[in-house]
Amino acid sequence: MKKKITKVSEINSLSSEDSHLPKSPGRRPSWNVGDLPAPPQFNLKNVLKIIGPGAITLSVSIGLGEWVLGPTVVSQYGLSLLWIASLAILFQLACNLEFIRYTVYTGEPVVNGFMRLAPHPALWGFLYILFWLCQGGWPAWAATSAAPLFAAFMGDLPGAGDEMLMRLLGIMNFAVCVFIIAVGGKIERTLEFVNWLMVIYIFGFLMTVCIIYVPLETWLAGLRGFLGLDASFQFALLPAGASWVLLGGFAAFAASGGMNNVTISNYIRDKGFGMGGVVGYIPSAVGGKKVNISPVGTVFPTTTENMRKWRVWWKYVLCDQVALWAVGCFVGMFLNCILAAHIIPPGTELTGLAAGAYQASYLEAEGGKLLGFVTLLNGFWILFGSQLVVVDALTRVNTDIVWSMSNRLREIAGGDIRKVYYSLLVIYAVWGSIAINLAPPRALILIASNAAGFILLFSAINVLVLNKMMLPKAVQGSLWLRALVVCAALFYGFFFFMNLRQLFF
Repeated sequence: MKKKITKVSEINSLSSEDSHLPKSPGRRPSWNVGDLPAPPQFNLKNVLKIIGPGAITLSVSIGLGEWVLGPTVVSQYGLSLLWIASLAILFQLACNLEFIRYTVYTGEPVVNGFMRLAPHPALWGFLYILFWLCQGGWPAWAATSAAPLFAAFMGDLPGAGDEMLMRLLGIMNFAVCVFIIAVGGKIERTLEFVNWLMVIYIFGFLMTVCIIYVPLETWLAGLRGFLGLDASFQFALLPAGASWVLLGGFAAFAASGGMNNVTISNYIRDKGFGMGGVVGYIPSAVGGKKVNISPVGTVFPTTTENMRKWRVWWKYVLCDQVALWAVGCFVGMFLNCILAAHIIPPGTELTGLAAGAYQASYLEAEGGKLLGFVTLLNGFWILFGSQLVVVDALTRVNTDIVWSMSNRLREIAGGDIRKVYYSLLVIYAVWGSIAINLAPPRALILIASNAAGFILLFSAINVLVLNKMMLPKAVQGSLWLRALVVCAALFYGFFFFMNLRQLFF
């Protein structure tokens, strides 16, 4: 490209080769135009170097969904309900890929893309800020991580009379998450490093324990469960009298869940996938430097050379999302649930203050105090890592929304996005320390997870419309992938409807 184009009229008047660009930027300013940055040569070394956003969102998947809600569902209804997790992971993978598609092409997080749709950017911006507050404004992960921490130091599960100490521990965990996010250089890189360590430790622990303690028949039952089959190889899809609040929460958090899925596009941008490498990233407050981050993205004409580079970038996306995130979700859910099916008596309701620490008490009875302590440590890291990601993700999305919308705010911040990010982080830290006291951990879990299910319904429809309207045909997703996103909307719409039906009728 010989010149930079920033107006819709200029885009529409390009030559035939360059006209393979969006016909309209929608309700926001036009994108810049440039060539797609060249990706590193596709090989195993570079794959391991470049993938990472999937590890961040995988950490959230292992949290409430796989460590708490998965075992809760299995202990009450059996392994045959793992078919819900199978569909949830598949459908959320399809949504993730469509969210990422927009970002790799434009460099903008997908929520900023939603703000290009009618009727007005402010409406979509406000809605997605509200969505994140409904899902992540309740520090359910920090509240639940207090249970294994309490049990590790006190030698027993928390019970009646321990509420105040549990709340203080939850607030402390929440505050540590805020501190970690403040240090480093690039926030995405800090989160990626911490979560890689956590994921390796967590999966290593789970695999070791399951190999040693879980019998083969339970492994096989877990594999059948992903297909919805019981011990008689009969379909056992939905038990009578099931709690739709619990099942809806499980469906949402069986993978990342709601805004955690949407935020994958923000991490893809900050990691520098595709046009994300042109736009900029959010740096840390301590150790970071001022980075000029554009309020609008940059798109590329779909020339032969750019499309060659696009296909290589998309290989890296598939490695991150399919090989790392989706496979990790399946393995994490499988290991957690077969462990729960083996050690937790059928029919047990994992409720109360001890949610997230029951597994340790049962394993201690089987393998001794040391195994119980290591399990508590594992449970704490699972939930703490999830809260760490949620703290950043909520603040990150809201920062990107207001940064792109307000010229005045960018002027006040002197072009330094850190001032906006950390101002919002402080506000969230204060609110989260209050919100953690408003309900028991189990209630916070169900509020967050069911909000996530509704958000998945809404954002799946949004991204179908956005990518169809805004992306050139050459970079649009295949028909089968878009069909899976439609199925995702129907899947979460079903649980949302059944939830409302059980609550009010």
